[in-house]
Amino acid sequence: MSNGTPTPDKSMPYVQLAALLAALATVGPFSIDTYLPALHAIGADLHATQIEVQQTLTAYMLPMGMMVLWHGAISDAYGRKRVILVSMLLFMLASLVCVFADSINMLLIGRGLQGISAGAGMVIGRAVVRDLMDGARAQRLMSHVSMAFAVGPAIAPILGGWIFTVFGWRAIFVFLALLGLALAALTAWKLPETHPPEARHPLHPGPLARRYKHVFTTPGFLLLTFAVSLNFNGFFIYVLSAPVFLIQHLGLPETGFGWFFIPGVLGMMAGSGLSARLAGRLSQARTIGIGFGVMLVAAAINLAVSYLLAPGLPQSVVPIMLYNFGMAIAMPSLTLLALEHFPTHRGIASSCQSFLQMLVSSLAAGLLAPVLWDSVRGLAGGMAGLLLLGLACFGLWWALYHRTRVQPDEVLP
Repeated sequence: MSNGTPTPDKSMPYVQLAALLAALATVGPFSIDTYLPALHAIGADLHATQIEVQQTLTAYMLPMGMMVLWHGAISDAYGRKRVILVSMLLFMLASLVCVFADSINMLLIGRGLQGISAGAGMVIGRAVVRDLMDGARAQRLMSHVSMAFAVGPAIAPILGGWIFTVFGWRAIFVFLALLGLALAALTAWKLPETHPPEARHPLHPGPLARRYKHVFTTPGFLLLTFAVSLNFNGFFIYVLSAPVFLIQHLGLPETGFGWFFIPGVLGMMAGSGLSARLAGRLSQARTIGIGFGVMLVAAAINLAVSYLLAPGLPQSVVPIMLYNFGMAIAMPSLTLLALEHFPTHRGIASSCQSFLQMLVSSLAAGLLAPVLWDSVRGLAGGMAGLLLLGLACFGLWWALYHRTRVQPDEVLP
């Protein structure tokens, strides 16, 4: 419990809470990774070019990035549980639009509708963690959520590949519709309301605009948020490029995506587990430093492999696994340090955090990945460049804020 928020219903055990929050957060990346093995077939069936099919990722991610800006504020006004429930039901309906798409334009519309609703669990889940806990306990829960959340990107492309092979690409969106329905049911049944009516903030335009302006002009928050985003996209450019990286460069079949995603996710799970164990033993800044150290070693190895060895298994995948290990060590602490700036408006802060992260990822999807995926050297260079930018953001935050610690804004209107 933190900042006077009532303790939630004790019938929700810690493990179940972590699992449900992880599953809700997984909807966003699951909607990206599950259909990757079917991109070529979708283009052939809908008579679309590969670039047009690639834009279904951007069509999903841009609306998701815009809407995550509002999920938190709406949950600040109406409660966490209600907003998650409605969003999951909307995600189910959007997935059905994709099932019945008869043109690439209709699929783009369905993907956009998915993006509008898919980010609610990710955004509001962070606020739920900070509603309930602070300090080492919050870092531990965030790390366990990240550990379980990491399983999704490993399972999604493998599952999507088998669904596509057996039933066709439309069945992938049937699966996503059922996922949305299941999570809506679990939210209604199990998730406690962690943001009581007396703590809520009405959606009045004037005060709301001032809150958003304050969040978006707080340098420490921005630096830590961009550090998370840039670090993540060092890996995400490989996810976006997976069909080219795996099928063309590594020579794997459509059902071979697990050779990339399973090691990558195992690295994330191991890093999240270590982050949870370090909570309360090391400061958040030292934990972040360890994570960056591991990522720097991984990026250097990845560059060396791309220039000195032919693309293949395992040499082209192991450095990515190590990178994810370091990224997952640093990510929970970076995320929580950013939210510490606004303890009384965590929903809006989490929304702004997710919006900026989605904006960076959308740019990576639409602009960066297509430029880099033609060669393994380009992808390795992209990982290293994004990591160095993320490290620069954290270094600047350290110089400006670490000695005085974060000064939370308790009087944000």
